[in-house]
Parts: sequence; C-alpha cells; structure tokens
Amino acid sequence: MPVDSLPVDTIYALASGTVVSRQGAGIAVLRVSGPAAASVVALLTGRSAAGSPLVPRRATLTRLRHPGSGEAIDRGLAIWFPGPQSTTGEDYAEFHVHGGRAVVAAMLEAIGAVAQCRLAQPGEFARRSFHNGKLDLTAVEGIADLVAAETAAQRRQALRQLEGALGQLYDRWREQLVRALAHLEAMIDFSDEDLPAGIVADVVMALTDLRAEIAAHVPTGAVSGCVTESVSRSLARRMSASPRCSTGWRGAMRPSSRRFPAPRAT
Repeated sequence: MPVDSLPVDTIYALASGTVVSRQGAGIAVLRVSGPAAASVVALLTGRSAAGSPLVPRRATLTRLRHPGSGEAIDRGLAIWFPGPQSTTGEDYAEFHVHGGRAVVAAMLEAIGAVAQCRLAQPGEFARRSFHNGKLDLTAVEGIADLVAAETAAQRRQALRQLEGALGQLYDRWREQLVRALAHLEAMIDFSDEDLPAGIVADVVMALTDLRAEIAAHVPTGAVSGCVTESVSRSLARRMSASPRCSTGWRGAMRPSSRRFPAPRAT
C-alpha cells in the first residue's frame, strides 16, 4: 500500500511483547493510534471525550472498564498524547496495566469494541511514524535492529542509527553528490560561458574523496547502525525483486540462474 494512502482507522496493539507464560508479566503496555484514540481513552476511563480526555503527556491512575458492559478490567495508568505531538504524529494513547493474560485479553477486547479500531499489522505503528515525518527510513530500520539486538555492540549501533546518525551521514553524502552533479551539468549546459576554471578537476577530487569515505565506512560501520547488514539487506531485496531472465538453449527456453539487472552499490 503506498505511503500516501494510509487508512484513517485507529490501530491498537500490545506494545510490551506477547504474554506467553502462565504467570504473565508484571506490567503490560497497550498503545492506540488514530482518530478514535480519544474515544478509546474516554470510553475505557469514563472521562469525557470533549477536548482532551486526560491531561496530555501525564500518567493518570484510573479504573479501566469495558465500553460495552461497563465491567471493570483493571486499575492502571492511562497516558494521552494528542497529535501531532506524539510518536506517530496522530492522536495516541497508552495503557499500562497488569500483565496477566486475562487482563491483556480483556483490554484488547475492550479496545477492539470501539468503533473504527482494529489490531495493528506488524510494523504499522512505525509506518505511521514514518508517514507523518516522525522517523526516517534509517531510524525505522534502527528500531528493528534495536529490538533484535543481542549484544551490547549491536545495541549501541542500533541506538545511534535510531537517533539519526546514519540518516545524517547519508544526507551529507547526498548533498555532495547533488553538488557534483550540478557543477557537471553547468559545464555541459553552459560550456560556452565564462565559467571558473578547474570545475571538473574539483568534482573529480570531491568524488574520489567521497568514494574513499564510503568504502572505508561500509566495512567498519564506523558511524552507526549495522551498515554492512543494512546494505546486504538492501541488495538482497533488490535481487529478490528483479526478474529472472531466460536464455535460449537448444531451441528451448530455460530459466537462467542469473538475475538482471545486477545492483550496483557504488
């Protein structure tokens, strides 16, 4: 689905992982994002939805009830984040409740009973954050790396990527490439004009330095993120998306083991 055609419904999910043990967990966190988030807070807490149902960005201890039956589910914390000052850029709410399986199941059922609310698909909260300009693509990938991190080094790298170090580096590289392209296009389009001498030599030198910086950076992951892993994932996606070619062999067509076009990282 294109990023410019996001649905207008409200999504919700358990944010603290799946409750798998018989004992559950001490705390479970559920989050809600979308235009009906205020209604969810109002119906579950019994507070009016007129204006802000709670004091924004302040944890409020409250009794949570099923919006249909009125049955008490738990006593926990509700936090209200009006958009666009939220993690997704939309109206957003969190509920911190006891992590027992019955409590979590009842909370999910209660939120799902509110009109226009549905369970979120994997990665949908991050996708809405990206769509609303709260995260760039490198930061979204940093979230996935941070969640999957198993060592301290992986955690530090993923955190730097999430905080924007890799995005800032790519932006700088892009600016250098755009500047070099503009200078070369000026030489081609206005070759008969009185342009400064040495433009081509300066561009060649700048691109040589940039190429060396990229080559030195990718193997070491010096700045952030698992850069080599990111490049490998990107190449793998391009390879899997490109169609296999067919080559003639003894009058018949057989699929080739090669994929075209071959991606070029440089």
